[in-house]
Amino acid sequence: MRILGIDPGFERLGIAVLEKADKTIFVSSFAQGSGAPKKEQVIFSECFKTSAKLEFSERLNLIGREVRKIIKEYKPEVLAIETLFLNTNQKTVMRVAEARGVVTYEASLAGLRIFEASPPQIKIATTGDGRANKTQMMKMVKILVKMDKTKTSDDEMDAIAIALTAFAHLKLS
Repeated sequence: MRILGIDPGFERLGIAVLEKADKTIFVSSFAQGSGAPKKEQVIFSECFKTSAKLEFSERLNLIGREVRKIIKEYKPEVLAIETLFLNTNQKTVMRVAEARGVVTYEASLAGLRIFEASPPQIKIATTGDGRANKTQMMKMVKILVKMDKTKTSDDEMDAIAIALTAFAHLKLS
């Protein structure tokens, strides 16, 4: 199964595509094999940026085109996206909501199942603690998935964590 994880934003959009085979890897010893679940693997991740110099509508257009391109290239089955975290800046919240709408629209058009998770749900799924900080999250993400360990963008790591949350949730469904 492939999951497209998105950390929504209009200036920076965290994007990650994770894959997990349905099979178990068997490690053979002399007489017996032992099965171990295969780790999720990051097959693509980036922090997609739009310029503040552009009109907001053009920024949304660029986000939509990028998400459409990623869906077409990697063919995920699920979009995992973070729900909005309300802060004191109403203008920022509204703009992130619009960017999030563009992403979910593109995923819906492509027939993807939509999975949404709140920040505390993502923290619990990746660290076991709903109040984990960024450092704890980044450390656990690097442990939980097979990925390029030089990746350090918060936005990419958040997108990976969101996809991991979807994998955990979808196992239970």
